[in-house]
Amino acid sequence: MKKISARLLKNSGYKAGSLVIYFILICVSFVYMEPVFRVISKTFMSAADVIDPAVEWLPRASSTENLRIAARVLNLQKSLVNSLWFSALLAGAQTIVSALTGYALSRYEFKFKRFWFMMILLAFIVPLPVLMVPRLMMFITFQEATGIKMIGTALPQVAMALMGQGVYSTVLILIFNNFFNMIPRVLDEAAMIDGASPIQVFYHVVVRLSLTTVLVVFLFSFVWNWNETYVTGTLVAGTIELLPAKLNLFDQQFESMVSSAGSAFRLNEAYKMAATLISILPLILLYLIVQKQFIQGIENTGITGE
Repeated sequence: MKKISARLLKNSGYKAGSLVIYFILICVSFVYMEPVFRVISKTFMSAADVIDPAVEWLPRASSTENLRIAARVLNLQKSLVNSLWFSALLAGAQTIVSALTGYALSRYEFKFKRFWFMMILLAFIVPLPVLMVPRLMMFITFQEATGIKMIGTALPQVAMALMGQGVYSTVLILIFNNFFNMIPRVLDEAAMIDGASPIQVFYHVVVRLSLTTVLVVFLFSFVWNWNETYVTGTLVAGTIELLPAKLNLFDQQFESMVSSAGSAFRLNEAYKMAATLISILPLILLYLIVQKQFIQGIENTGITGE
């Protein structure tokens, strides 16, 4: 009887502990998810529901009208395509350069290696506005000297990505460096004995073993470039219609469209929430598609601290 009682107490203790853990996780999750739920709820509310204090979460009569109007204001068809190719181009450039840099830091010994590693970290520590003015002046000078149009195109940011100065490139380099350090060097040596060149070792051995890490880095870079508006707004200067930039100017764009059309629409929170949902929906869909590979890559790169 004593053993049975001890087991029951032990099991009840485990259940109580599990309930406490689940309660804490649910509370923490709600703190992060509540804004998302709020955006979704407001998106499908009518103007009457928005100003009705009795309506908190569920609209009285849901409608997709807000999404349709928000899509028109954002010029969705054009801005979505531009955002996709723009972010993918920069993410691809950052992924390639970060992989090469991380491989060099992991596998080779060269003069001033520690110095250059510290410079990479310093590029991440220095505030972006401090670097923005010199970079802008540099691109303007290059544009005037060569006649190649830089400001108002994607070229400056592509150049920065290829030179390791893209959005959070330091973090991406460290991810690759950390994972490459976990790959045994004997694999490199075996490939070299078989006659492989350093580039062949990098591609056929290291990259082939790092596909999930490459995916993680690409997704990180894609999301960061998608959401980045400060550098893009300065260098692109609005000549390329991008979804996040259109979202920042949503109020202004909405008012100008309504005034030109002579419509009776008035800007309200529901339209803004619909525009916000549209801007984050591609990222959510992208994550859902590659969720399994992304989580596996996170575990492999050691970002979790394991």
